[in-house]
Amino acid sequence: MFRTNVKIRKIAKDRIRKRIRKKIKGTEDRPRVLIFKSNRYLYLQAIDDEGGKVLVSATSLEKEFNAKNKNTKNIAASTVLGELMAKKLKQEKKEKIVFDRGRYPYHGRVKALAEGLRKGGIVF
Repeated sequence: MFRTNVKIRKIAKDRIRKRIRKKIKGTEDRPRVLIFKSNRYLYLQAIDDEGGKVLVSATSLEKEFNAKNKNTKNIAASTVLGELMAKKLKQEKKEKIVFDRGRYPYHGRVKALAEGLRKGGIVF
């Protein structure tokens, strides 16, 4: 019983991810920023789908992030990570992005991360 419920939930989340991914494409001028949330950390990547490469990445494991924040799992930490990613994107001269929330709903830490990117001057 338990195993089938977990499998059903995983299939549903994969369906959501594929539906979103079908509509979003990243280019070199406008990379796709992908979010991955683990139980402890957040990971961000700016991806050029045409070239098939990662342009910039930021995680809640970096020293620069840890200097500003102790906790890695709250909304304030997500905002700081968004600002850090915005700074890295500006260094690469990327002002516009496509935001890929993946299978995560747009609220809580994901929304705070997006607001941090916007606060850093990134348009999407």
